[in-house]
Amino acid sequence: MSGEWHWRSERGGLRVGGATRPVGTERFPTQGEAESWLGETYPDLLLSGVNAVSLYEGDRLVYGPMSLEPGEH
Repeated sequence: MSGEWHWRSERGGLRVGGATRPVGTERFPTQGEAESWLGETYPDLLLSGVNAVSLYEGDRLVYGPMSLEPGEH
């Protein structure tokens, strides 16, 4: 499967099945690039109120929601 990879968030909680929002406007050609970007930017995302994200390839949910809070998995 090939497509663009991107992150979506649920601001304020880990609600499954609810409406999500794009995390930034970045789109990535590979899963690894998307994960590297998240690893570099998650502190800023937390400060802006994003505390959980999900990774998508196109419209397909790959995994998540995943907490960005320290100590939560």
